[in-house]
Order: sequence, then structure tokens, then C-alpha cells
Amino acid sequence: MSVFPRISLRPEVADYLKGVFLNKELLASIGKQEAERHFQTLLSCLSHPPSYTCVRTNVHLASLGEIRLKLGEELKKQTWGCEDEELEIVAHPAVPDVLLIPVVGPRLVQKLSSVVVVGTQCGNAVLRGAHVFAPGVLACPKFMKAGDAVSVFSDVEGKCTRGAFGFHGKTTFVGNGVAEKDRTEIFGAGETARGVGVRMTEPLYWSPSFDGVLPHLAFLQNLPSVVAGHVLGPRPGERVLDMCAAPGGKTCHIATLMKDRGEVVALDKIRNKTELIRKNANILQLRSVKAFCFNSTKVVSEDVSQDTEGPPYPPESFDRVLLDAPCSGLGQRPNMAVRALKRGGVLVYSTCTVTLAENEEQVAWALRTFPELTLLPQEPRVGGEGMPGAGLSPEQLRLLQRFRPELSWEVAADIPLPYRADGDTIGFFIAKFQKN
Repeated sequence: MSVFPRISLRPEVADYLKGVFLNKELLASIGKQEAERHFQTLLSCLSHPPSYTCVRTNVHLASLGEIRLKLGEELKKQTWGCEDEELEIVAHPAVPDVLLIPVVGPRLVQKLSSVVVVGTQCGNAVLRGAHVFAPGVLACPKFMKAGDAVSVFSDVEGKCTRGAFGFHGKTTFVGNGVAEKDRTEIFGAGETARGVGVRMTEPLYWSPSFDGVLPHLAFLQNLPSVVAGHVLGPRPGERVLDMCAAPGGKTCHIATLMKDRGEVVALDKIRNKTELIRKNANILQLRSVKAFCFNSTKVVSEDVSQDTEGPPYPPESFDRVLLDAPCSGLGQRPNMAVRALKRGGVLVYSTCTVTLAENEEQVAWALRTFPELTLLPQEPRVGGEGMPGAGLSPEQLRLLQRFRPELSWEVAADIPLPYRADGDTIGFFIAKFQKN
């Protein structure tokens, strides 16, 4: 059931993406009609939340089975979308530390006359099970009081002015809730209000809230991001570098896979994000994580004799490097990643974008620029192969892993959840190299 309009893009962005998904290599491979259908499907599926919630479990503290039982007990305390159905929590068949919970929706929810408008990011979070936090509120009724029942709409185009009494631009309904604060508290003078602004009681899509639920055992993370950690394959006792680490989900996963033995160096150039990495590591009881506020483009020292506690480091200091690159801002990081890696070491490059320029074209550039790099097979294999268009061979494309929701979004609803989840993901890309 489609309740959201197809995603709206600026003309120049739409033209650019269309060029990606209708490139000459791809057209030669599957034909124009099929390529066009894939592109149109992508625009539709990006406007909907995934059909499941992905939970990465902290298996160095408890077994998957134990966490699954505890999680079920905690979530039963919540009022959820279909009280006449049992809450389903299933293990992913190929990713050993992942639990999947189906999202219920879209549900039939009656819109109310009192309207709260929230920002796009806030609206997306509501679709994934969150309440509305006060900083995300852009507009609300002039006399709104705590306890008022309201309908929540997301500002699709980002045109609503914060503090407005109402908004008549393009919005999308995400559900109903109850105001936790008066309007004057949300938009009052002084510091920005904190805490929950609207507690969602009838979300359009029901997904469990994980606020305070097993914080040391369960961590919300997109499935492809978890796969990237397994593809890296860290082992106990190794020294691993996470170059763009905030907020720390992949960093903590790496430490968990290493059984918290060894060293995981996590870098981010923004200090409060570095503190968030440390906070998440402490919550998950991980002692092997060392987070530093540092620009990862300068991680390799020119002084080969330098051996300090923190960055920069001598060349070839790390057994494995994860470069989860910030989209549209790669800079010098691939070069630094290769220099930081020991010979025989593994580099995993990943992004959460769908373009060729930041995925397959980066792989082609790296193979040309660094003859010591070779592509490796990936395990687990959850996504599809790479997309044609960057001049890579069919064999090289098969070694890449690209998550393309547009290829799987139209699958039948009766396909079992673990297998439906593999295709119903965010756009994501993974490449695995070895330095020879």
C-alpha cells in the first residue's frame, strides 16, 4: 500500500541520478526499459521506511538467544501496532548478531485538526519508531498545551519556518500523538528546548521504541552497516582503524567482533562526535575502543619513528582499516587509508549512497592508483553485485556488494522477513581490498 508520494528531487539532482541509473554500460547490460523502471522504483521506495527494524546485538556480553528473549520481554511492555498479533523477533539467517522486528504499517490513522509540523529528519525518525523531540518541531498551534492531541506532519521540502503557527507547504502525515510541552516551552526564548515534544501514540508505521531498552545489549543499526563490519573481519588482538567513526556504531561492532581484545582506533574531527563514540563504547562495555578528535586525512605521520598513543601514526600501523566515507566528501582519505594499512592487511571502503562516482568509480580509481591493492570476496553476501558504469570487469563487479532497494522493493509481502530484509534496505555500497 503506497501512502507517500514518490520522493521529490531538484531537477539537477534528478537528472544526475538518472544519468547514473541509465549509464551506457548498464543500458547495454539490461536495456533502457528495465533501467528506467529501476530508477522510477528507486524514487518510490526511498520515500518509505524499511519493513523491519534491524537490531545489532552485543554478543560479547550475552548470546543471541538470551538477548532475543530479553528483548521480547522488554518490548511486550510497549503498546504496539497490532495487539491481536504476537510480536515477531527473528534472527537473520546470514548475519549472526542481527535480530529483525517487522514494522507494522501503513496503518489506518484518522488525522486530527490540531497540527504539528516537524523537520524531515525528525519525520524520518518517527517512521522508524521515535517520538518527536522538541528541537525537531517547526510549527504548532498558537495555544498548544501539554496534553493536547495532535497530528504530526513532516515538512517534505524544508520550507517551514521554525516557530510558525501553521504551514501550508508540502507535508507528509506520519501519525498522531500527545504534546508533552506547551508551545511556549518549545519556542520560548533562551536555550533550545530538550526532551520529547510530542509522544507518538498512533504512528502511521509502528516500530518499537528503543529508548532505554537494553542499552548495553541492543543497538539499532542499518543492516548493510552491520554487514560492513563482518566483511572487514576483525580478529582478537588486531589493531584496527575506523577513519570516519561517529557516532560509533561500526566502531563498537568491530570491537565486539574482536571480543574486545586488541585496539580499535576511532577518529572524528568534531569533538562532540568523538565524545559520542566514547559514550556508546562505555554503554556497550567495550574497553578496546580509543576515540580521538582528529582529522583522518592526516592520520599517517611523515615521521616513521613516531610511535605515540594517539594519532598521527607511522605508515603501515594497522591490520585492518574501515573507511566509511562521508558521502560527497572523500578528499584524501583513500590515500591515507592505504598508507596506514600493513602489508597483507584489509581495507573496507563503504558508503551510504547510490552514485557511481562515490562507489564503483572510487574502486576503479583505487585499483589504478594503488597497484598493491586487490579486491577480495566478501562474507556475508547479503547485497547484490556492483553496478556497471565505471569500467570495472564483470569479475570485479561480482566482488563488490551494492545494496539496491529498487531491485527488491516490489517483492511479495508473504516472503519471510529475514529474506525480505536483505533487499529492503538503505542504499549502501561495500568494497573489500587487500594490500599486497
